[in-house]
Amino acid sequence: MATKKLLFVARSLPYKTEASRLALTHAISSQSVEIYLKDGDLVEATIAFVGDGVMNCLKNQQAMKHYGITSIEGHMKNSLLLDMKVMICKEDLAKFGIKEDALLMDADDIGGEVKAQIVPYSEIQKEMESVDHLLFC
Repeated sequence: MATKKLLFVARSLPYKTEASRLALTHAISSQSVEIYLKDGDLVEATIAFVGDGVMNCLKNQQAMKHYGITSIEGHMKNSLLLDMKVMICKEDLAKFGIKEDALLMDADDIGGEVKAQIVPYSEIQKEMESVDHLLFC
């Protein structure tokens, strides 16, 4: 049984570009590829938010009000609902002065059991070195 590890690194702001939304969409959809795999093979997707990308993790986004589009919060919650590993760069949160209570860390309200992790960049780097496929967005 083989596991293909995927890592999506979101480093773009949540608005004015589709990069972060696409990273989350691809990470979520990767969970459905099992029907194309050999018996016993698995896909394990992780998403990491670094640089400006940590802004994607803010709760109570008002994208509809300001930009006329849905917010990325739904995608974040769906990734946690699927038990996907979500990593948020600790150093970048500090750089922007963002506290944990301002972040969407769980999807408890829709039945999710996994929580996002605030980790040092070194842990994200280790994850990058260990995956089979890496995508920067």
